[in-house]
Amino acid sequence: MNSIPFSVFIDRDGTLNDDSGYVGNPSGVVLIEGAAAAIKRLNKAGVKAVVVSNQSGVARGKFTLQDAEAVNKKLIELLAAEGARLDGIYFCPHHPDDGCGCRKPKTGLVVKAAKELGLDVGRSYVVGDKASDIELARNLGPSVKAALVLTGSGEAERGRLSFQPEFTASDIFQAIEWLIADVRRRKAVNRES
Repeated sequence: MNSIPFSVFIDRDGTLNDDSGYVGNPSGVVLIEGAAAAIKRLNKAGVKAVVVSNQSGVARGKFTLQDAEAVNKKLIELLAAEGARLDGIYFCPHHPDDGCGCRKPKTGLVVKAAKELGLDVGRSYVVGDKASDIELARNLGPSVKAALVLTGSGEAERGRLSFQPEFTASDIFQAIEWLIADVRRRKAVNRES
């Protein structure tokens, strides 16, 4: 049986915290209701929780790289205050026109995270509020499942999806409940085979 844990790659703005547009100030970080409880559930279930986020505000001059890192630090602090822990945060600071390999839906952030954290991409999920998150899951391979959350841009993005997610959730907590149930089902199938 595979001893590498399951993992989930989670979008940040609009999925874990409110998306007020180019979140570059730590004082503007507000967790979406249920976000900390969702991450705590992942921690308890042994599923690695990794944030992957496009932060083109850096390239656009809206905020600095240090500002983006300060926002991530604040997110970690807010989650920790409620007993939740992220296993990593990776973000793309590039402009959409830069042609980098890390801007979602490209797979660079996930590939880097998987290598650094010892994760098996084939045993992962993607959760986010944008079409790029669902497309990221498809680009990672057929065994990667996606959940669209209807917080943030999720409701508006729903009609723009090229690929349908395996699950559509009202929020991150509902998405994680589905994910944990699916992980249990996959483990049970592996035990039987």
